[in-house]
Amino acid sequence: MADPIIAIDRVNHYYGTGRLRKQILFEVSATIQPGEVVIMTGPSGSGKTTLLTLIGALRSTQEGSMRVLGEELRHAPKRLLVSVRRNIGYIFQAHNLLNSLTARQNVQMSLELHAHFSDRDRREKAEEMLAAVGLGEFINYYPNELSGGQKQRVAIARALVSQPKIILADEPTAALDKKSGRDVVEIMRNLATRQGSAVLLVTHDNRILDVADRLITMEDGRLAAMEMTSA
Repeated sequence: MADPIIAIDRVNHYYGTGRLRKQILFEVSATIQPGEVVIMTGPSGSGKTTLLTLIGALRSTQEGSMRVLGEELRHAPKRLLVSVRRNIGYIFQAHNLLNSLTARQNVQMSLELHAHFSDRDRREKAEEMLAAVGLGEFINYYPNELSGGQKQRVAIARALVSQPKIILADEPTAALDKKSGRDVVEIMRNLATRQGSAVLLVTHDNRILDVADRLITMEDGRLAAMEMTSA
């Protein structure tokens, strides 16, 4: 078996200091392999988003070991965290689009970090990915001209266009209808299969659970159960 692309070992996490310090994650351990699609479920407030941001090098790992793409993130220097982030596609509940840019320009921004792409390559890849998420006719629309679901699909296209080694998605289908939600999750699965990317997806959407290789349940800051699926 290949080395895990994500290896989490006894990670604890706290918010606040002194008397207000509160533990959010408790001894969390898990691994995710290249090409694997893992869905994490659990009640709101159970620590799922916190764990996602730790894996994504968006927040510092305080206790335990967090190895991502072969790099230890605990106590890692900023330059290493930045390097790891370049290989991760993020999809969060807030689409965070820039209102002054068109859908295509928002997606192209994700490719600016990759110097080996020409301007023409960036434009073509952005248009192809927007077409893949069903927005081929909306490439020149600005965010304020799009519906909530369309904005979310632009954000998904932005995360996937650089073909990242890891995709971290927090409720990516929340604003989408059943077919659109299924389509974008299938795009993620195809990317994982085709190039060995790992997908970790947090959701309450029971309609897409069958896409996963494994289901993880988190409760009260602890991984409560892991379950293989038939995907």
